[in-house]
Amino acid sequence: MTGGVVPEWRAGVAIPAWNTLVMPTGEGVRVVDGEGLRTLRHEWAHLGLADYLGNLRIPRWFNEGYAQWASGGFDVGGAWRLRVLIALGRAPEMKTLTLRWPADREEARTAYLLAASAVTYVLETGGEAGLKTFLDRWLSDRSFENAFRETFGVTVGQFEEDWKRHVRERYGWLFLLSHSAIFWLLLSLVLLFMIRGRQSRNLEKLARLRAVELPDVPAWWDLDSSDQVGKES
Repeated sequence: MTGGVVPEWRAGVAIPAWNTLVMPTGEGVRVVDGEGLRTLRHEWAHLGLADYLGNLRIPRWFNEGYAQWASGGFDVGGAWRLRVLIALGRAPEMKTLTLRWPADREEARTAYLLAASAVTYVLETGGEAGLKTFLDRWLSDRSFENAFRETFGVTVGQFEEDWKRHVRERYGWLFLLSHSAIFWLLLSLVLLFMIRGRQSRNLEKLARLRAVELPDVPAWWDLDSSDQVGKES
């Protein structure tokens, strides 16, 4: 899906009108490696969705999000990037992605993350059965908005607000830290310092107790004198 223009950084292109996808094979690009297979699944998903819906106009965010989900979704790093963008108010709204898909690589990367997380949230809300019901209603009613509302009980605008809140809650600081090796390293260091501190305090307390306790043999108890008294008697 290109909107008529193919950015130079694109790894693949789907052309639903011709039921065709195109992928470059030069400059070291391998179709059979991990990223190549992911790109193939992504473009195949575009073709499959377009074939299923016929000539219906598919919102760009849903089209790209569906293809991203079908090709494996996004990782924790991508989720955190999205969380930061939303927190800073730098994430575009879904309707702007419908009108214009970014040509810049970084802006497009953000748009893909937005679309993927939104469709993933649709799946988490209604499951694959819900998605299938939605697509069938959309095909029958010919209206994306009506089918979405009838299936999921909210308008697309309401869904967008719910989705943004979901992203903030799910991919906040605690989620990031709990999935970070740095977090576990810092936690280990904190626990180590706590143990060392407790051991130091215990040693100091033991030293104070020993300073005030009676010795095993009092200083005034002279063993030699006692032995001498015993001999004289």
